[in-house]
Amino acid sequence: MISTLEKEVTFRFLKARKKDGFLNIISIFSFIGISLGVAVLIIVMSVMNGFRTELINKIVGFNSHLTVDPYNSKIKINTVNQSLKRISKNLILSNSGEAIIIKSETSKGILLRGYKSSDFSKLKVFENKLFLGDNKKLSKNDISIGKELSFTLDLNIGDSVTLMSSAGVETIIGNLPKQKTFFVSSIFESGMAEFDNNIAFINLETLEDFSNLDENDRNLEIYLHNPQNIDYQKAIVQDNFPKDFVYSWSDMNRSLFSALKVERNVMFIILSLIIIVAAFNIISGLTILVKNKTREIAILKSIGVLNKSIVKIFFLVGIIIGSSATIFGIFLGITFSIYVEKIRQFLSTIFNISLFPEEIYFLSTMPSEINFFSILIISLCSIFITIIVSIFPALKAAKLDPIKALKYE
Repeated sequence: MISTLEKEVTFRFLKARKKDGFLNIISIFSFIGISLGVAVLIIVMSVMNGFRTELINKIVGFNSHLTVDPYNSKIKINTVNQSLKRISKNLILSNSGEAIIIKSETSKGILLRGYKSSDFSKLKVFENKLFLGDNKKLSKNDISIGKELSFTLDLNIGDSVTLMSSAGVETIIGNLPKQKTFFVSSIFESGMAEFDNNIAFINLETLEDFSNLDENDRNLEIYLHNPQNIDYQKAIVQDNFPKDFVYSWSDMNRSLFSALKVERNVMFIILSLIIIVAAFNIISGLTILVKNKTREIAILKSIGVLNKSIVKIFFLVGIIIGSSATIFGIFLGITFSIYVEKIRQFLSTIFNISLFPEEIYFLSTMPSEINFFSILIISLCSIFITIIVSIFPALKAAKLDPIKALKYE
């Protein structure tokens, strides 16, 4: 419990006086250092959380959330149990193969995905406003390509292209690769240049005929209502298909997200050093404050103030500086995180530089996602560091001998 006397003395010591000019400078720099440390941590964590979320949305918006790959037998959708039906939004049969796409004198290797015409419109990537063409049409000679691939090959809707399959056909002169002409029926944009430049969609039956595949090779793509909680839902799917190989979008990108997690943790540790360095200024400030307030401390002890009260007074001074700096840092960090994209655009315009190049980060805007749990952790760490560094000067003040302090007064 803090007494009225302890509160009065604490706030008196916090007030600036002309003769304490150097002490005030140290206190101000301590406040600014902790505030900036907290703000920078919140901004960096928000941007990294936003980048991770946007990346997940791009990946799960283009790929299936869970895929069942059969080992031997054909997948049967009619055997799906109620638990799987409850968590799934769409169940789509698909197949895939590789081919070379040829336009005039330009050729490129691509991955082909095959879907039935009725399932084609269910894919989330075709809900994008930037999608061009008919998302309900995928007939036998139609092909849907990505925006980047259309730029690479200079293709528009209605243009024809030639596909050369990796599967061959036997002729009297030997095994020759299959070739087939397709017409571009639509152009999609997933937001990921890697996908848009290397993947194309064609009719499922056409793909199987073109790549020498059959129904036993078909995969089951499962689209979930909530693709975030993937491990629990993967277990449900695996129970439904115990003899087949089940993998998720998380499994396909595990190394990427593991690297992001490690990077986020390392950034948190490194940037926490800013708070620690700033907090050491509190030790300096309180130590000088104890030196400057030697006479006042001696008088307080002479009138019967206990050592524990002296400890509380100087401890509260450090806590108030650290806590107020943390609160201001939270406000600054949240505000910057909310307007980070506008700030980026402003700086890019003023200095004529690209601060977040799309070709490197796959995103056209700088993402930011404020996570209040992260803010809570950062705040607690900052206040904890402040508590630790305030203990030593407070104990030093309590050990002061009043007789020696007042000897020359």
